[in-house]
Amino acid sequence: MKKTPINQQLVDQNIAKLRIDHIGQASIREIVALVNLVEEAGSEKFIRMEMGVPGLPPAQVGTEAEIEALRSGVASKYPMMDGIKPLKQEASRFIKLFMDVDVSPAGCIPTVGSMQGTYAALLVASNVDAKKDTALFIDPGFPVQKQQMLVMGHQYETFDVFNHRGAKLREKLEGFLAKGNINSIIYSNPNNPSWICFTEEELQIIGELANKYDVIVMEDLAYFGMDFRKDLYTPGKPPYQPTVARYTNNYVLFVSSSKIFSYAGQRCGMMIISDSLFNRDYDNLKIRFKSNTFGNAIVLRALYTLSSGTSHSAQYALAAMFKAASDGQFNFINDVKEYSEKAKIMKSIFLKHGFYIVYEKDGDELVGDGFYFTIAYPNMTGEELLANLLYYGVSAITLKNTGSEKEGLRACVSHVQRSQFDDLDKRLEQFATDFPVN
Repeated sequence: MKKTPINQQLVDQNIAKLRIDHIGQASIREIVALVNLVEEAGSEKFIRMEMGVPGLPPAQVGTEAEIEALRSGVASKYPMMDGIKPLKQEASRFIKLFMDVDVSPAGCIPTVGSMQGTYAALLVASNVDAKKDTALFIDPGFPVQKQQMLVMGHQYETFDVFNHRGAKLREKLEGFLAKGNINSIIYSNPNNPSWICFTEEELQIIGELANKYDVIVMEDLAYFGMDFRKDLYTPGKPPYQPTVARYTNNYVLFVSSSKIFSYAGQRCGMMIISDSLFNRDYDNLKIRFKSNTFGNAIVLRALYTLSSGTSHSAQYALAAMFKAASDGQFNFINDVKEYSEKAKIMKSIFLKHGFYIVYEKDGDELVGDGFYFTIAYPNMTGEELLANLLYYGVSAITLKNTGSEKEGLRACVSHVQRSQFDDLDKRLEQFATDFPVN
C-alpha cells in the first residue's frame, strides 16, 4: 500500500460506515459527509471541491437589510405565499435590466432556494398534461434535480449536450420532443458542471421547439452573469444575460442568491414565471390540484404545502440586493470574479501534473473560467479517479453523477482557499508519481 497524505484505511472505513457501495455514484452530500468524517478522525485537511458552497462573504447590503427587517419585527409574521411586494417589484426590475425580459411582479415568486423552486415547478409541470409524463434534462447538470424526480416518482430522460452543440441541438431535441411525452426541458446556463454557456442560436432552438411542441422550459440561472468572458454587469444595457425567454413564453427561470450574492445560508431564491405561463389554464391541473392556472398551482398548491412561504427577513435582504444591483450601486459580478481567477490557477496545477480538462471547448472557443471545471486522468474512469484522489486529500464528484457521458470529475473552486494551492500542487505531484502515465 502506497503512503498517501490521507490514511487509506481511514477513508475505506468511513466509506463502509456511510454504506456507500460505489464511490462514483455517491451524492454530493454523501461525499461531504465522508470527508467530514475523515477530517474529524485525522489531522490533514482536504482540498474540497465536491460541493458548490460560496467561498465569499455574504453581500453586505443584504445582511444589513435583513437585520433591519428582523428588528422591525417581521419574524413574528407569516410572509405572503407569493412574496413581499418590494421583492416582487425589484425582481421584475432586475430581470428587465440584466436580461432585457419583461415579466410582471406577479410571476416573481420567492422560494426556499432554487432547489425548492425546481421541485415545485417540476411537480406542477409533470401534471399539466396526462399524456406528457416525462421531463427532459439537457446534461450534464445539477444531480439533485434528478433526485427530486426520483423522490416524486416522475419519469425523465436525459442526453449529454457535448456532441450536439449549435445547429445539431435541434435534431437531438426534436428526436425527444416528437414522441409527445415531454412536458419540460431543464438545463443550467452557465452549465453546472461543465461551465459551457448556450449561445443565442442554441437558446433560440430550444425556444422555438418549446413553442412547436408546447413544452415548458426551465432555465436554472444559479450562476447568473458569471460568464466572465464578457461583462454582464451593465444594468439596462447590452450585453445581457443570455436566456431562452427571448424565444418563448413557456419559461420558468430560477435565480439563486446563493452564488451571485453569496447568500446561500438564508435559502432564498426566485422563481420567475412568464406572464403567459403564469396565467395559463390547464385542464389537467384542475383535476390533479383543484387549481386551473399554472401560477396558482405553483403558489397555492405546491409551495404552500412545501413550506408555507419563504423566510420573511431573507426576502427583504434579496429585495435590497436586487435594488442595489439595478441602481448601479452593487456590482455583484465583480465580487464573484475571484472564482474565475481561482479556476485559472487550479486548472494550471491539474494540467501540470498530467490531468486534462474534459469539457475543454465551449462551441468554437475555450470554455471560460468560473465556479466549476471538469478534470480527468489518463487510463482512469471517473470512479477510479475519485477513489484514488480521496487518499491524496482531494475530493470532488464524478461526472457520471451529473448525467455526463464522459469519464472524469466535477471540480468546484469556491471552497478551495488560495493558501491551499501549494498543498494541491504537492499532492497532485505525488499522485502523478504514484500513477505514472505510460
